Amino acid sequence: MFARLEGIERKYVELEQELSSPGVFGDQDRYRKLAKAHSHLGEIVKVFREYKGLERTIRDSRELLSDPDPEIRDLARAEVQEMQGRLPALESELKVLLLPTDPLDEKNIILEIRAGTGGEEAALFAAELFRMYARYAEAKSWKVEMMHESETGSGGFKEVIANIAGDRVYSRLKYESGIHRVQRVPATESQGRIHTSAVTVAILPEAEEVDVEIAPEDLRIDVFRSSGPGGQSVNTTDSAIRVTHIPTGLVVICQDEKSQHKNKAKALKVLRSRLLQMEQDKQQQEQAESRRAQVGTGDRSGRIRTYNFPQGRVTDHRIHLTLHRLEEVLQGDLDEVIEALSGHFQAESLKQQAEEA
Repeated sequence: MFARLEGIERKYVELEQELSSPGVFGDQDRYRKLAKAHSHLGEIVKVFREYKGLERTIRDSRELLSDPDPEIRDLARAEVQEMQGRLPALESELKVLLLPTDPLDEKNIILEIRAGTGGEEAALFAAELFRMYARYAEAKSWKVEMMHESETGSGGFKEVIANIAGDRVYSRLKYESGIHRVQRVPATESQGRIHTSAVTVAILPEAEEVDVEIAPEDLRIDVFRSSGPGGQSVNTTDSAIRVTHIPTGLVVICQDEKSQHKNKAKALKVLRSRLLQMEQDKQQQEQAESRRAQVGTGDRSGRIRTYNFPQGRVTDHRIHLTLHRLEEVLQGDLDEVIEALSGHFQAESLKQQAEEA
């Protein structure tokens, strides 16, 4: 590990020298790439230098253990003991920083929320989950753009799709994919019985054209008239778009915009992201089969979280985390849950890395 860290530090110094070269400012693309690489290595180098500095101080203090003055020996012994206690934490931090980074972490996302079992109650909770993520995005200064919505009469969503753009959105939300279950007494329930409903959430890394190439002949594009809520002009033009990807059978409908071209662009963005996710799922499945255990995939096939209203409780079943502050979570206060999930899957990656070493 330390030989690798020495190599990273050398690369960091080289990048520093390149960035200070007068010629680099004339090529802004090159400057941005160098600055990004320098910034990426900076955190690792900072911790590594702290670790090396601590080791040097320990060596210097150990030399004082043979000092003829007993007070100096006692001080040196206490200092060595205190500093040696700090080394394991720094070493653990370096191991985490050296974990392979997910190349998708920097991506924006396509958020897809769909009502599952539970009828209208599931649709209402789908709308609440969307508001929860929108509030979280607002707190992070991310931009939320609605791409498609299928509303119910009571203000719920059968389906809602949005683009969320900002700093490392996918890295924060990638573990939200799965089945979210709600337990509460619906407003229409006269007997006061608790109902259980389910909503599916999919977090798709936003795919650029360079990530997924779609041949024009693989697409069937249908134009039709928008329907449902949306204002006076929604039914007056054939602006809604249905895009079918013939090889996979994937269908994307977009009717949020009044412009046919804008709807088509949004639909293709969603389609590319779904195709990228399919490829990622396929790769993860192959890796899982080869090592007989899948680590940290955010598998959307299982129940991941329960929101229990009578108890004011949120439970994430993957990491056995329970928080008794349901209202705050639904207001977008998700950091505690997201950081616990990130820590868990980092630990799983470290364990896997040790097993494969």
